[in-house]
Amino acid sequence: MLKIDQALLLIHNELHNEVLTVSWLSDYCHQCLYQYLGLVPMNNTSGKPQVEVAVDSQHPVTLQLNGTSDGKELCKIHYHFGEFGNYSLMVKRLYRSTTNVSCTIDINASPVNSNLPILYAFLIYMGILSILTLGHFFINMDPVKNWLHKKLNPRETDRLINSELGSPTGADSVTGDHGTSVWSVSQRRLRSLDTFRGLSLIIMIFVNYGGGKYWFFKHQSWNGLTVADLVFPWFVFIMGSSISLSLSSLLRRGCSKWKALGKILWRSFLLFLIGVVVVNPNYCLGPMSWDSLRIPGVLQRLGFTYLVVAIMELLFARSVATSENLEMPYAAFQDILCYWPQWLFILALEAIWLCLTFLLEVPGCPQGYIGPGGIGDFGKYDNCTGGAAGYIDRLLLGEEHIYQHPSSNVIYQTTVAYDPEGILGTINSIFMAFLGLQAGKILLFYKDQHKQILSRFFIWSLIMAVVSAALTKCSKDEGFIPINKNLWSLSYVTTLSCFAFMLLLLIYYLVDIKRWWSGAPFFYPGMNSILVYVGHEVFEDYFPFKWKMQDNQSHAEHLAQNLIATSIWVIISYVLYRKRIFWKI
Repeated sequence: MLKIDQALLLIHNELHNEVLTVSWLSDYCHQCLYQYLGLVPMNNTSGKPQVEVAVDSQHPVTLQLNGTSDGKELCKIHYHFGEFGNYSLMVKRLYRSTTNVSCTIDINASPVNSNLPILYAFLIYMGILSILTLGHFFINMDPVKNWLHKKLNPRETDRLINSELGSPTGADSVTGDHGTSVWSVSQRRLRSLDTFRGLSLIIMIFVNYGGGKYWFFKHQSWNGLTVADLVFPWFVFIMGSSISLSLSSLLRRGCSKWKALGKILWRSFLLFLIGVVVVNPNYCLGPMSWDSLRIPGVLQRLGFTYLVVAIMELLFARSVATSENLEMPYAAFQDILCYWPQWLFILALEAIWLCLTFLLEVPGCPQGYIGPGGIGDFGKYDNCTGGAAGYIDRLLLGEEHIYQHPSSNVIYQTTVAYDPEGILGTINSIFMAFLGLQAGKILLFYKDQHKQILSRFFIWSLIMAVVSAALTKCSKDEGFIPINKNLWSLSYVTTLSCFAFMLLLLIYYLVDIKRWWSGAPFFYPGMNSILVYVGHEVFEDYFPFKWKMQDNQSHAEHLAQNLIATSIWVIISYVLYRKRIFWKI
């Protein structure tokens, strides 16, 4: 039976006295060895298939046919199979030829369009959005308002009308019977930051739950980007922005640096501890073994990144300057020059990353190797997955205490443990958070000067784009430093920060300047990000987030389940927001 993302290939060998060896190679496997697919015996009965094999339908593949008598390549064919399609590969001699072989592929049964469920889901969500928008418009009509005032308690009427679900103008209007003084603090928050954080979190939940089993909603096997590779760096980026704003607010309120340091240490410890608990579930596998405890993880990296960036910011903290009270010859660069010690620290960290990545001697591997190992690089460095990054983790943490099933084993068939949240990559996550910190400083330095803020976000995005283009040579695999989520490569950080600055620019313009959009529904999970993240990890295998499917090999069923589960977390975050329940650490 065919599995998801597979097609059936019937191979017809019409060559006399020649047994065929069929191998295959995915276009997404860079400089890889061909992999054995099947052995096809000779058969003189034309039209009768000798072998049926399942082939990958996610990416285009190259099929190579060799004769077993002398190992000579007979033909090679490049093709992109469709999911659940039925194909025939006809292998025959050309007319009046004893050496030339013809290989052709015929379609016996057309494949299904696996992307249609995405279109249907998009239309459904657009329909829901349209209904909510029309409902909000209808409720705000004067005749409806008057009728509601007559039928309902005035306080409840205001609560209904000012509900933020889709409200473009009533973004900060929340009523209640208690907690007014506390709530007034949240009203001054930049909603664009919480919206950005919530958007990243919701995409993260969707891809963590499976993303409908589509390859572009999974992490890239090695070099390159998919949708799943975008969200974690964005979360780190917006965490950096929040550090800038929160520490500035804390110190302005008279909090001592020692007390602020205590808060930073405690929060970092909690993030790390919760992360270790979340990535080591034992309720299904029996008692947890300390011998195989995974140490790195998403929350662990967030905790350590937060620790370094927040302490750095606290150490060099100064009264927040604004563009109005600075008269300097290089005023256009003051949002950078005022914080030159932090920049020197970050540049020193990047120098360390570059030296360790490209100069560290890794046993059995070439110097500066940053490939996937396995069958990549023609199988020459099969145990060198990640180069220095993998070696440092295995050396300092132990092979049993890092991730055992990296995305590189999907295509590159690696066998070595490798952790994408490892030690060396944390340096670049600190850089990513620092760029977010820079975005926060821009918001503080140019407070209420929207044109200055937007222009600087755009300039930073452009700078990061140029750096990325130089590092990657605008290619997936041939650059100096390819974009790589597993390594958290420098180009990965610059590329994702380019996207982050541009996305924050757009959200800031729509939400905080024009107020055309309240940020809903992403604003709500953004206000409760730790609770929603931990909750989605802990309850992933529980109903109503997962149930037994009728067809486990259907993209449509997986997509429906994953979207429903993600939507439930949005609803939960909205309910918690309305009840003013927030989990802050």
